[in-house]
Amino acid sequence: MNSIRLENISLAFKGKQIFGNLNLKIKKGETIGIIGANGVGKSVLFKIICGLEKANSGKVFINDTEIGKKEDFPRNIGILINEPTFIPIYSGIKNLLLLSEINHIIDENEVRECMVKVGLDPDNKTILKNYSLGMKKKLAICQAIMEDQSIILLDEPFNGLDFSTMSDIRSILDALKKEGKTIVLTSHHQNDLDSFCDKLYFIDNQNLIVFTDELREKYFS
Repeated sequence: MNSIRLENISLAFKGKQIFGNLNLKIKKGETIGIIGANGVGKSVLFKIICGLEKANSGKVFINDTEIGKKEDFPRNIGILINEPTFIPIYSGIKNLLLLSEINHIIDENEVRECMVKVGLDPDNKTILKNYSLGMKKKLAICQAIMEDQSIILLDEPFNGLDFSTMSDIRSILDALKKEGKTIVLTSHHQNDLDSFCDKLYFIDNQNLIVFTDELREKYFS
């Protein structure tokens, strides 16, 4: 079964073609990496998958349900695109509790458990604007997984992190992978994704192509 299926996705902004007849199939439980330079459309692709951006043409299927037909926004997807909009004067747990009230499917205990899972102390009263970059990233991942979503989309989850925090986040993702989650990650550094992903794709010429040794040598050697 495919968790995500994109068929002939095309999108242009202000006359600039972003994608042209892009196709992608991601099976349930796969971990996929998407590599591309800044500005090629990695974040836009995630928005299309989640129904936050509508392609000019093509179809998006999540768990075999076409987005934009029976539902505009797919269920059971956790997403991190750029930086989530947290309230800077609230603590981490207060921010997550506010977000949990949107769907009302988890309680405070489950929010606390998720924070511990990603290495954050739910009783820490530090307000968000005083969080380190690593703490903010962990909180962002927590909001993407706290409702036990089956599909996790993380845009540049390792960007700007020190080695220790990067290692912590890799451990979180390893645990999610073992749970059978479908995980899609983006990066502009293939080294971030090499050892972790089942498949790597490269955004090139408005489309997705399998990342080969030839591409590695051409762009990253």
